[in-house]
Amino acid sequence: MEIKDFFRLSDGQLKHYAKLDEKYRLMRKDPEHCEPMFIIDTPAVLPPWEERLADPEVMMKAELEQLRGHLELEDDRAMTVRVQFGTAQIAAAFGCELFVPPNRLPAARSHILKNAEDIYEMPLPSLSAGWYGKVEQFSEVYRRNLPEGVHMQLPDVQSPFNTAHLIRGNDILLDFYDNPDALCALLDKVTDYMIALIPHLNAMTGRQDGWFYDWGVLWKGAARISNCSMHMISPAMYEEYVLPRDIRLMQEIGGGRIHYCGTSGDVIDCFFKNENITGLDYDLQYHDLWSLCERAPKNTMLMVNQWGCGAQERENMERLLERLERDGWPDKRNIIIHAEAASREEGKTLLRRLRATVKG
Repeated sequence: MEIKDFFRLSDGQLKHYAKLDEKYRLMRKDPEHCEPMFIIDTPAVLPPWEERLADPEVMMKAELEQLRGHLELEDDRAMTVRVQFGTAQIAAAFGCELFVPPNRLPAARSHILKNAEDIYEMPLPSLSAGWYGKVEQFSEVYRRNLPEGVHMQLPDVQSPFNTAHLIRGNDILLDFYDNPDALCALLDKVTDYMIALIPHLNAMTGRQDGWFYDWGVLWKGAARISNCSMHMISPAMYEEYVLPRDIRLMQEIGGGRIHYCGTSGDVIDCFFKNENITGLDYDLQYHDLWSLCERAPKNTMLMVNQWGCGAQERENMERLLERLERDGWPDKRNIIIHAEAASREEGKTLLRRLRATVKG
């Protein structure tokens, strides 16, 4: 079956998603006159990753299949698909070997920089190094077959420190003390490569208008950077060594969002010192929405993630819902709740409860 016949949006749905994009733009442009948005992921039957990684049409159909639950729920997820090759692609471009665990995305097998002195001799890769030639091939198939109203997301690019950590391994934590100059050189090389790579990848997705899709949301800027590892260093270390590279990267590419699934709350305040950050997503389990709303800049969109739908995750979401139902929403309104549900019926119930907190 042709991909465009496999997944098709009606005229009414096309109009709905065009309006949804405008709602997301409003979150950035006029945050005092927007409303919170809700995205609920539900299970889908998908082929194993080995099949998806081998065939772009199989991967694309799996991406589209995951959208059907959002269509049924009528939540606030934009219709987007991504070429999915995991979080270690830049590390692979620098020379890290990748392996594919059973039914998982590729991961870095080992770290290539055993000695800090080797950092200075490490060349910048080409834009087709590692698996990026394959990323481009898959992206071309996506572009040729993209159904009307469906958009391409940027492949995962991680961040200067996350990738440097993959390249150097845990020795990078000692480099803060023993080899700070080499650490800076490594962070600069990864930053330089990302500055060249991100516009190249955005050209593959067809988006170069100052907005980008990620996790089903339209964000201001050019890319998401993932700072998951920041809870492994102190806020002072982040400010001295990593923040200047994050700022330079975001300035050069035109801004973007930070993903943070770490536990440290103090480093989040350091993220907000980067004026080029247009959004932040974080883990509901570790950080308080009301506190972050008081600390985040007005135009910075917040995305609250509930990863998983086990007992602990359900309890975390229930606490959030009870507070919203009791106290109402914070004054800050440009907030997205992103949650997982065990079934579509459970997802519909959760979505109704969340939307009722706004209407109430």
